[in-house]
Amino acid sequence: MLKGKHIILGITGSIAAYKSAVLCRLLVGAGAEVKVVMTPLAKQFITPLTMATLSKNPILVDFFNPENGEWNSHVKLGLWADCYLIAPATANTLAKMATGVADNLLLTTYLSARCPVAVAPAMDLDMYAHRATQRNLARLREDGVNIIAPAAGELASGLVGNGRMAEPQDIVEAIAALLAEKKKPTLEGKHFLVTAGATIEAIDPVRYISNHSSGKMGYAVAEELASRGARVTLISGRTALDTPKGVDRVDVLSAEDMYQACVEHFDEADGAVMCAAVADYTPQSVAQEKIKKGEGDMAIALKRTKDIAAELGQHKGQRILVGFAMETKNEQANAEDKLRRKNFDFIVLNSLRVEGAGFRGDTNVVSLIDAAERKDLPLMSKREVAKHIVDKIEEKL
Repeated sequence: MLKGKHIILGITGSIAAYKSAVLCRLLVGAGAEVKVVMTPLAKQFITPLTMATLSKNPILVDFFNPENGEWNSHVKLGLWADCYLIAPATANTLAKMATGVADNLLLTTYLSARCPVAVAPAMDLDMYAHRATQRNLARLREDGVNIIAPAAGELASGLVGNGRMAEPQDIVEAIAALLAEKKKPTLEGKHFLVTAGATIEAIDPVRYISNHSSGKMGYAVAEELASRGARVTLISGRTALDTPKGVDRVDVLSAEDMYQACVEHFDEADGAVMCAAVADYTPQSVAQEKIKKGEGDMAIALKRTKDIAAELGQHKGQRILVGFAMETKNEQANAEDKLRRKNFDFIVLNSLRVEGAGFRGDTNVVSLIDAAERKDLPLMSKREVAKHIVDKIEEKL
């Protein structure tokens, strides 16, 4: 994501500085080289030793080293960096940046930086909402500074509202997007069908059978395909996610609904990525009224749902078809069997037994398997997994 990038991480005196440790670790894990600049007050919230350990570089606080007089050159720092990220950025630091005050190393480095600059504000809700702070943020935007908006939630004061620093993973993704090279629309003119989320199989008007899928993996794939110029039709089960930019979304509930939508839209598609967690079984009949609780046990008769992936596999011709397999045992054998039976070009295997993989989280650990090879990917964000999946789709075209 950020391999080979030089990033200065500026830390100011905010309680949110504790998140900077996680942020630094994620930046390094994404392949960046990180140098940390701290204000003197920031050291009261998180130690230089912690940040030096995580960044694998000495921490810079003062203009020179008092032990030997060595100068910490803000000019060289500004020239070295591909991005200057200040997180957390206090109201005080934002005000100084907006007015050109340069009374510490962090601020002089800002004035010297030739690279993109991003700030992640962190403060109490009234400080953030104050006209002076909003005026400073507006001026910084005019100066080309990228503002990573704070989130709403419980603040250190105990109040609830806007002002808490964005989560480290969200900041890393914002920086990656900021530094991403403009991609040639390699899939322009192609149309892909993507399924995502969980289906819901009604038992009665109140209850249903479903699963834990959040839809995050499928939505990430749809977003990545669209970013490369493809037209994307997203067939989505129930999810709380927003529709990715540039994606056409079709909402469904049941496995039967998803089957009908997929068959309809696959006719005009160049390929499909089957990320959805579709129910394998559905009640034989749906009660028209709520089933009342009785004294004994209750048994629900189930019937098989239609196999959407197998249906598309029978009629795919020369089109690309990608499957997913969530397994808890015999992962390789089950994935390879599914690859053959459903006529997939390749299958994405993940296991619930691997920490960081599976439902609802923002990370995944997967293997890409086709008839010739298996490629194991390390733990990474689902957005990064999506890039690897779409890379392999491009290889298959």
